[in-house]
Amino acid sequence: MISMRLPRPDWRSLLDRARALFGRGPSQGKAVPVRDWVDVGGQPTRWVGFDQTLVWVVVAVLMLGLVMVYSASIQLPDGQRRFSAYAPTHFMSRHAFSIVLGAIAFVATARIPIAFWERWAPWIFVASIVLLIMVLIPGVGKVVYKSRRWIPLGVMNFQPSELAKLAIAFYAASYMVRKMDIKEDFLRSVLPMAAALAVLGMLLLAEPDMGAFVVIAAIAMGILFLGGVNGRMFLLSTTVLLMAFVTMIATSAERRGRILAFMRPFDPENELRDGFQLSHSLIAFGRGGIFGQGLGASVEKLHYLPEAHTDFMLAVIGEELGLVAVLAVIVAFLWIVHRVFVIGRQAVLLDRVFAGLAAQGVGIWFGVQSFINMGVNLGVLPTKGLTLPLMSYGGSAILLNLIALAVVVRVDIENRQLMRGGRA
Repeated sequence: MISMRLPRPDWRSLLDRARALFGRGPSQGKAVPVRDWVDVGGQPTRWVGFDQTLVWVVVAVLMLGLVMVYSASIQLPDGQRRFSAYAPTHFMSRHAFSIVLGAIAFVATARIPIAFWERWAPWIFVASIVLLIMVLIPGVGKVVYKSRRWIPLGVMNFQPSELAKLAIAFYAASYMVRKMDIKEDFLRSVLPMAAALAVLGMLLLAEPDMGAFVVIAAIAMGILFLGGVNGRMFLLSTTVLLMAFVTMIATSAERRGRILAFMRPFDPENELRDGFQLSHSLIAFGRGGIFGQGLGASVEKLHYLPEAHTDFMLAVIGEELGLVAVLAVIVAFLWIVHRVFVIGRQAVLLDRVFAGLAAQGVGIWFGVQSFINMGVNLGVLPTKGLTLPLMSYGGSAILLNLIALAVVVRVDIENRQLMRGGRA
C-alpha cells in the first residue's frame, strides 16, 4: 500500500460544510490548519485530534476524587475493627493505583477502532452474563454487607455489574443497528432486548444490586429510544419496567424501609436505622454551608456517615468544601454528559449509528448514575448503593469508567477523521 501526501484542500469550505452539517454557522474566514496524513491506500489515518477539554475535565474530576477519597478514608483504621490493620493511606493508594491502571487502559482503548467493539458487542454481553453468574457461586464471589458482587483478583476486587453497564451499551447499540429495518415491529425489535434485560435483572437482583439494574435498564431503554423504536411500544415497555421496579420495592421489607426512611429520615424510628445514612448526609451538607469547614475538617466522616469514601463522597465534599464545590462537581458532570452526547450525535449524523448510540449509552450511564448518587446524598432520592462515577473509591468502577470514556474519545477521533476526508 502506498500512502502519499495529498494536496492541501480548501479547509475553509470543508469546515463550513461540517458546521452546516452540525447546525452551526459559517467559519467566518477562520481556516483550520491540518498537519496530519490522510489515508488513501487502506492504511489507518493518524489521529487528527480529539476533545482535549473533555479529557482535562475528566482528569480534574479524577484528581478531586483522589483527594476526597484520602480525606474521607484516613480515619477508618482508627475506629473500625475490620480496617484496624490498614494504613491511613490504604484506600488512597489503592484508588491511585486504579486511576493509573485506568489511564493505561484509557490510552490502549482509545487506539482500538469502533468497528472492533461493534463486531464483538454480542460476545462482550455474553461475557458479562457469565461473570454475573460466576459472582453468585460460593467461593468465587466475595460477600460484603450481605451482598455478593465482587470477584477477588488480587490487585482489585472486580465488580461484574460495572462491565455489564458497558456491555449493555455496546449490545443495545449493535442490536439497534441490526434491527433498524424492523424497529417499528414490537415483537421482533423490543421483546428480544426485554428478554436480555430480564436475564441481567435476575442475576443482579440475586446479588442483590438493584441500583446497577436501574442504571443498566436506563442505558438499554435510552438507546432504544434514541435508536427510534416505535413510540407507543417504548412507552409501554417503560411502563412495564416501572411496574416491575415498584413490585420489587413492594415485595422487599428492606426496600420498603428505605422508602419510608427517605420520606422521614429524622424520625426516631428511622434515624438510627434505615434513615441513618441520609440523616447524617444532610447534617454534613448543613455543616458545610457555602464554603465548607475546610479540607479534612469533616466531622460526619468520623464513623457517623457510613461509606463516606464510596456512596456518600458528595456529602463529605459538601461538608469540607461547601456548596461551591458541590455545584462545581454537578456542573462538571453535566458538561461531561453533554459533550458525550454531542460526540454521539455527530457520529449518528456521519452515518455511524453504532458509534453514536454506544457513545450516547455511555452518556446515559454517567448521567443516570451520577444523578442517582447525588440525589441520594442530597435527600432527593431514596438511599441506594451507587457510587459517584470517576470519584468514589472502587477499582473496577474507575477502570470501566475510563474505558467507557476512551471509547467516546475514539468515536470523536474517528468523527474528526471522517470530517477531514480520512477513514475511520
